[in-house]
Amino acid sequence: MTDRIHLSKADITEVEEEFVLAALRSGWVAPLGPDVDAFEREVAERVGVRHALALASGTAALHLALLDLGARPGTAVVLPSMTFAASANAVAYTGAETVFVDCQVEDGNVDPDLLIEAVDTLRAEGTQVVAAMTVDLFGRACDYDQIESDLEARGVPLVEDAAESLGATYRGRPAGSFGAAAALSFNGNKIMTTSGGGMLLSDDSRLIEHARKLSTQAREPVPWYEHTEVGYNYRMSNILAALGRGQLTRLDRMIQRRHSIRRRYVEALADLPLRFLGVRPERGDESDNCWLTTAVIESDRIDVNDVLADLEGRGIEARHLWKPMHLQPVYTSGRFFGSTHGESLFRRGLTLPSGSALTDDDIDTVIAALRDALISLR
Repeated sequence: MTDRIHLSKADITEVEEEFVLAALRSGWVAPLGPDVDAFEREVAERVGVRHALALASGTAALHLALLDLGARPGTAVVLPSMTFAASANAVAYTGAETVFVDCQVEDGNVDPDLLIEAVDTLRAEGTQVVAAMTVDLFGRACDYDQIESDLEARGVPLVEDAAESLGATYRGRPAGSFGAAAALSFNGNKIMTTSGGGMLLSDDSRLIEHARKLSTQAREPVPWYEHTEVGYNYRMSNILAALGRGQLTRLDRMIQRRHSIRRRYVEALADLPLRFLGVRPERGDESDNCWLTTAVIESDRIDVNDVLADLEGRGIEARHLWKPMHLQPVYTSGRFFGSTHGESLFRRGLTLPSGSALTDDDIDTVIAALRDALISLR
């Protein structure tokens, strides 16, 4: 059997090795250090925001942003149901109510009209909505023209979960630059990685400084350990930041490679009952970062579980789309606005190997295997 083909394996080269080796030799092996400071500046500049805070995860970034915006028991945060659990877990950490909203069928991103309907309904009922969260699903930015203006008119802060969308844009504006704050993830399978890590982004210096304090156990600026707030151990290490700096120098090339991989899938599988999520003939996907290429099986006779099992048997890692949060056992008591769009995408959708380190031969192997599976099962 050939080596396993992974969904999105980290793409590491000698460039990253040099950055990490330099950090090790500098002696800054404890948390924080000059590479953390530089990484924050470089990511903020890339995204076009004034401030950045390097953290242990994207989840930590969301948690700290929500705390600063006032999320607590008795309040609510409206967010997409079609997302990874971290988006909802960050809300749960604060004690606020999670209120889920369905997605658009064409790209899986949150339905802007439903998002505002949920906000208006909750406020009419007397619930304080401290924030609405968007998630740029699989590397494609949401419809921020409508979302930003509608939330601003209501005085409800926006938190952008850009964990999957670094390098993507919306009408020329970088993902991660929308709302009161945004979160990035540098998990091992993301578009770029620090092995594990994340970043909080904002133009609001006060929000970032409060988050910075909370992320270092909320220590007060006195000679001893004094605490007036509950804090967290959320900061990024200097060595991981050095890895991130190396990755950032190669980000555009890695995105270009993922675009190339997606084009090959779309062109080679055009005759099969597949719809590639977010790829529209009239718009294309140039503004996406193509983190993961996702497809929806448009045949009632083909079970996505059978396709995934077939690929797994050939040593190819492919996965379901996110299972909607309102269907997750831990969140079934949460309110939900919408219909069955997210559920339908989950039942029929799959993610394909998309990592920038994949070779052309790897992609040819996946295409041939997926073609065989779909033809044999239909």
